[in-house]
Amino acid sequence: MKNKKKLNIVVATLLLLVLVYLGLSWPTNYYIEAPGDANSVSQFVSSKGKTASKNLLMVTVSERQASLGDYLWSYTNPFETRISQKDLLGNQNTNQYMQLQEWYMETSQNNAIYYAAKVAGKTPKKEFLGVYVMGLATNSKFKGKLEIGDIITAVDGQHFKSTKSLMDYIQKQKISQKITITVQRNNKSINYTGKTIPLATDKSKAAIGIQLVERSQVITEPQIKINAGSIGGPSAGLMFSLASYQLFTGHDLTHGVKIAGTGTIDDDGNVGMIGGVDKKVVAADKAGAKVFFAPSQQLPGYKKDETNYAVAVKTAKQIHSKMKIVPVTTFNDALNYLKKIQK
Repeated sequence: MKNKKKLNIVVATLLLLVLVYLGLSWPTNYYIEAPGDANSVSQFVSSKGKTASKNLLMVTVSERQASLGDYLWSYTNPFETRISQKDLLGNQNTNQYMQLQEWYMETSQNNAIYYAAKVAGKTPKKEFLGVYVMGLATNSKFKGKLEIGDIITAVDGQHFKSTKSLMDYIQKQKISQKITITVQRNNKSINYTGKTIPLATDKSKAAIGIQLVERSQVITEPQIKINAGSIGGPSAGLMFSLASYQLFTGHDLTHGVKIAGTGTIDDDGNVGMIGGVDKKVVAADKAGAKVFFAPSQQLPGYKKDETNYAVAVKTAKQIHSKMKIVPVTTFNDALNYLKKIQK
């Protein structure tokens, strides 16, 4: 009788442990953002067999879908952030979100190479290939026709040399006028016709109600190749531009000092704000970086202590890091700082 009672207790305990395990392993509708890796850009940026300095580091933020246990445990780490699936993905599915991050990365790479070439005294050429459809407004007459990932190559049979000229053409049309959009999808060219709608920011102008990002190709001599693999997003732009400049000029920008940083880059060399800078500071410090470039851009609606630079300084103090946090608003800010530490 006693043995049977003991067996029942053991079985009940095992069942309870299994239930607890299953409960903690249960998937949630949340993602965890945490410090990622600090990778040498030499892994990704090359030209004619030459690679950039191993001491230039690009920093990432990791994202993972949270189980219930993971979600609860994340509260013990001040640098892990919980974000709902809706806030992260919006109206996109996971595949569309990943595709969007790839487009951002592609644009970031092109801008980095283009501006670095200009500063290095080269003559870069940017070839416009169309625009990616990133999203559609709820009132767009092309909703249900255009898809996220389509590449718009022509409007009314006309091809354009820039995103601006394409959008200018659309905005000059009459509102509710029919226009035909040509897109490339799965290596096929498809035409869709729909009516224009008022532009959200100027009701007197026409629009088609899409979010877009430019697709282009940059041609330089020598040609720079950037292959970031599965890493997405635009935030490595600054570090890619420094690596590209180094390859164009042959100048060692680091002289043995590990330099990390983050920030978007446009084709005029402006460095833009990014997300997760606190996590990137943690990753850079762990990798032994001595300098961290942080965007000091202050976007509308943000307080001064909410800029990437301010958050980076706060985080460095919080983890007792000896890294020098350097504010940058342009590529030239970063380049000039590196030239000073070489002296």
